[in-house]
Amino acid sequence: MNTTSTRRANAIAFDVREKGRKKREGNPITGKVVVDERGKEVWIPGTLKGCKAIGWFIEEYGIAQVSMNVTNITETPVHIAFDEVVDKAAARGIRVTGAEIVGLIPKKVLIEAGKYYLAKQQRSAGISEEEIIKIAVKSMGLDDLKPFDPKEKVIEYLMEEGAAKKLIDFTCKGFALETASESPAPGGGSVSAYIGALGAALGTMVANLSSHKPGWDDKWNYFGQLAEQGQSIMNELLFLVDEDTKSFNAIMDAFGLPKSNDIEKAARAEAIQKATLYATEIPLRTMKVAYSGFDLVEKMAAEGNPNSVSDAGVGALCLRSAIHGAYLNVKINASGLKDAETVARLNAEADAIIANTDRREKEIIAIVNKVIAG
Repeated sequence: MNTTSTRRANAIAFDVREKGRKKREGNPITGKVVVDERGKEVWIPGTLKGCKAIGWFIEEYGIAQVSMNVTNITETPVHIAFDEVVDKAAARGIRVTGAEIVGLIPKKVLIEAGKYYLAKQQRSAGISEEEIIKIAVKSMGLDDLKPFDPKEKVIEYLMEEGAAKKLIDFTCKGFALETASESPAPGGGSVSAYIGALGAALGTMVANLSSHKPGWDDKWNYFGQLAEQGQSIMNELLFLVDEDTKSFNAIMDAFGLPKSNDIEKAARAEAIQKATLYATEIPLRTMKVAYSGFDLVEKMAAEGNPNSVSDAGVGALCLRSAIHGAYLNVKINASGLKDAETVARLNAEADAIIANTDRREKEIIAIVNKVIAG
């Protein structure tokens, strides 16, 4: 804060901490402490549940701060605690000039904070995880005192360190080159999921553009919610890009198991069937998720920013391609399963989706062409 007074910082801390401050007669600082009929001191509760706080002078920065320990981030989210300190400080003529997080923090804390501040701005939260976290960091001044690197402060990001590089972390060119290599994976399943992710991304883009279109201010929340739905669809399809390749590699690993005796042969056969089943379920999931994206791009074609209607149309084309591509993978992988009942069930689910796919795509393209024609 823009003060060196520990006393002022403590006053703000007492305003917000759950324990609050002692009730006094007359002067709130020097007055006699009020006691109840049992002789116990009476306390005035602070405004934040599950929060401990104290004023502190930080030698490193040469200023005072309110040091807080939020013990229940569900009851009192970090961004609510921050804003409350800002308000209480302002009431005392003091300005909060930044914040810092000591230790590590769950990713959801920053995601919730970013979405909260975007909503206050009447801006769509249907943007990337990285952008949402950036908004949270800037809104709470987490990088004002010193650099804040989410890769070093967010628990989930630290847990990802050392893991094998994901396909979705490749550049566009890198992914294409990897697909074109002699390795059988990534193959059609991963590519189908990625095409679907691009289709969902286009629908999300139109939703965001519509949310922020001048003159459509009253629709920002409607389109913003659709953009968030699109982000969810896109993120799941991006997950399936890598998961499809993992499922294929699992089949290869199963085929590589030893088979020198009957026990090993039986274990190997079981592992192959288990891996093949999962490798069939993944593209089926891709079909289902990609198909759910039709609702988004259809709404964007019919209701979204007309200047971007062609993008909604391309999104529909991508989703159709993703579904058809994943369908081929369901069929070829299901052919390796020995359980006829399971094969019939998986194929029936896939057939039901494919039966409506071309119709949905044509309906959306018809809307697009109508909007373009005026």
